[in-house]
Amino acid sequence: MKSQILRNSKLSRRLFSSKVDPYVPKSEYDVVIIGGGHNGLVAAGYLQRSGINVCVLEKRSVVGGAAVTEEIIPSFKFSRASYVLSLLRPKIYKDLELKKFGLKVHLRNPSSYTPLSEKFWNTKKARSLTLGQDEAFNFQQISQFSIKDAEAYTKYEEQLQRIVQALDPLLDLSPSTAMHFVNNSSIWGKLSLLFNEPSIAKAGVSLAKLGPELPAAWQLLMAPVRQILDRWFESEPLRATLATDALIGAMHDTHAPGGGYVLLHHVMGELEGKRGAWGYPEGGMGAVTQALASSATSHGASIFTDQTVKQILLDSCGRAVGVVTADGREIKSRLVLSNTTAKVTFLSFLPSGTLPESYEKAVRGIDYTSPVTKINVAVSRLPNFLADPCVKAGQPLPHHQTTIHLNCEDMSLLDEAYEDAKRGQVSKRPMIEMVIPSVLDKTIAPEGAHVCLLFTQYTPYDPPAGWGEAAKEEYAAKVFDIIEEYAPGFKDSVVGKEVLPPPDLERIFGLTGGNIFHGSMGLSQLFLCRPVTPAGSLNVPEAMAPMTPVPGLLLCGAGAHPGGGVMGAPGCLAADAAKTLLAKRRRR
Repeated sequence: MKSQILRNSKLSRRLFSSKVDPYVPKSEYDVVIIGGGHNGLVAAGYLQRSGINVCVLEKRSVVGGAAVTEEIIPSFKFSRASYVLSLLRPKIYKDLELKKFGLKVHLRNPSSYTPLSEKFWNTKKARSLTLGQDEAFNFQQISQFSIKDAEAYTKYEEQLQRIVQALDPLLDLSPSTAMHFVNNSSIWGKLSLLFNEPSIAKAGVSLAKLGPELPAAWQLLMAPVRQILDRWFESEPLRATLATDALIGAMHDTHAPGGGYVLLHHVMGELEGKRGAWGYPEGGMGAVTQALASSATSHGASIFTDQTVKQILLDSCGRAVGVVTADGREIKSRLVLSNTTAKVTFLSFLPSGTLPESYEKAVRGIDYTSPVTKINVAVSRLPNFLADPCVKAGQPLPHHQTTIHLNCEDMSLLDEAYEDAKRGQVSKRPMIEMVIPSVLDKTIAPEGAHVCLLFTQYTPYDPPAGWGEAAKEEYAAKVFDIIEEYAPGFKDSVVGKEVLPPPDLERIFGLTGGNIFHGSMGLSQLFLCRPVTPAGSLNVPEAMAPMTPVPGLLLCGAGAHPGGGVMGAPGCLAADAAKTLLAKRRRR
């Protein structure tokens, strides 16, 4: 569906008309990038600005990967997969001039709303919990449930931000660069790397600043989120709401070790200079990737849709030297960057036997388990929540612009939802996150109507009944029944919907297993272990992301460090590595 609207007609033809000359790929480029998701477009933007001629090949008819806007239901524009923005690195905003190329973001405040179902209303009339940027407001909201928690919340947030600021430089540090530093036995070699790779020094200095916070940071990285939140708080609505950031997109419960990092990952973002802020791009998430595409093409990058890559070409020495598309076209290049998952890159695009045996075994062992089913819903009117009803019908209140958490009255509800999925069943009462971006962005729905995006879990990849149309309808009905408990009239307002369980997320967006992060974000699959760390590879940093064991092939997608979310850092790191490799070749 070609619903992305581009201001530049020449760019539009290049993006969408890939079958008629001259809008077809040439036979040779400096770099070919497989996949036009946001990380691939970030890499293209940086490389092309450096004078490196880049070609991006996207298999769908619209660029953007999982960050796209599509008109699934007439007159309603959906952020079809990813749905809210925060993690995109500020450096990328600035370097690629995304505001110049049309990116406008509506900041949300408050940021979180947890309505309680009627059976949880207490005598003090605490019917909901709303959290935002204002400290006094948060205190008032939390004190409905616990004065102790209200007093602790500010300290919790402050500690979290100190840890985030200390760890933040690691997002811009390549694992291969870090291991080059560790493995260099010469003091002069280390000093040279510090001088030439400022990301190493910046990360080291920042981590050193943790000081007495180091134990807390270590616990946050290693401990279950339940243990972390038990240490700070006693009230269940607050604990359950905060726990969702550690569970979103992850097939584990609140007891799983390492869940704290996923929580941390979701508060690492920044918008308009505000740490931890989230927002809706005007026009949907596709506006982000359209701005990235426009930035890249303005400097000469070539971006083509409807171009499915079938194979990565290797020369007689095993070096990646281009790709072959599904229609048999060979496109030669000096480097190949892959924005697909590690499984697709290594096991689908490369001839059997290309990888070292230990590396291939590790790739086959990557955890892509996903609990997520995305439901995109068009509604004729604004949902009206019993806990905080609208003063005037259809007039949004502040909580309508937030992430709305349902079935989050108690952490045990989240664990019970996971236990269902662990047994291979769809959760009886799924964890639901609802956002209504049309409250702030008036461009994506007809007047008076709204777009509701539902991020739900836990749903297994292959439940006993499968994911046929009947199963999708049954699941959507279950989710809508739950929403109806909190917002009566919701079901009657539904104009249309799209249900995307894990197999559909995999089929449409290339997300192996339906995993939104290109692989789980557990500690065994982060930093030096992302995408894998086979035995002995710590001594071979050339095989660590974004580098791969195949010379000339780099990973630029979320399966590489630092991982998932609309962040752009994997694309940026891959572009840096590619520039270094090409410079070395020129000097030879």
